Amino acid sequence: MEKKIYDPSLAENRYRHEFKYLCSYGELMMLKVRLQGLVSLDTHVGESGVYNIRSLYFDDIYDTCYRENEAGTDPREKFRIRIYDHSSERISLELKRKVRGKTQKLSCLLTEEQCRGLMEGEIPVLQENSPALLRKLCLLMQTRHMRPKVIVEYERVPYVYPHGNVRITMDENISASNRTDRFLERQIPLRPILEAGQHILEVKYDEYLPDGIYRTIQSGNLRQTAFSKYYLCRRYHL
Repeated sequence: MEKKIYDPSLAENRYRHEFKYLCSYGELMMLKVRLQGLVSLDTHVGESGVYNIRSLYFDDIYDTCYRENEAGTDPREKFRIRIYDHSSERISLELKRKVRGKTQKLSCLLTEEQCRGLMEGEIPVLQENSPALLRKLCLLMQTRHMRPKVIVEYERVPYVYPHGNVRITMDENISASNRTDRFLERQIPLRPILEAGQHILEVKYDEYLPDGIYRTIQSGNLRQTAFSKYYLCRRYHL
């Protein structure tokens, strides 16, 4: 059976609540047991229940995204290119915004040729029908020298719950690479950015989080964090 992957373009581009928790592997396993019967595994991942995510993040000549993340600036935004399971069949350009504690994600598809050009810091030739998101990135590449800075990679186990549009993800083995030129290669050098056995739980929802899910997540000793994968991965390579 062919594995499906999560398609962010299928979701509405609304602002959502997003909370992150630093977890041990044991805490993640306990949560999986507690969440059984409450939430469903995202069907896009297929039978394996997990997929690999690799993102190529951009920043400008002043490292504005990095420094705004460090300072907790609000609002702020980051550009990235994302692929799943090391495949170039679907390549997405994404813009993630954070405004007053909520997040929004906008996305559009890229061709492999466009992606390879952006990996090299080249500004693609725009067409009349080029997506607005790509146009904005090209403008920032021209005016602020926006360029690829770091690769972030991890394995994700995703759960969904329809009421409140809840999405719970467990991100394991978070690693970084400064070999941005090898973004589309299957095997690249990676460096773990967390201590052994540490992973990240993310809880995202629209207007409300159902009580049963809230109580399940809060029943342990999880440590809420303002964790940014991009920020920590950049910190290792500055």
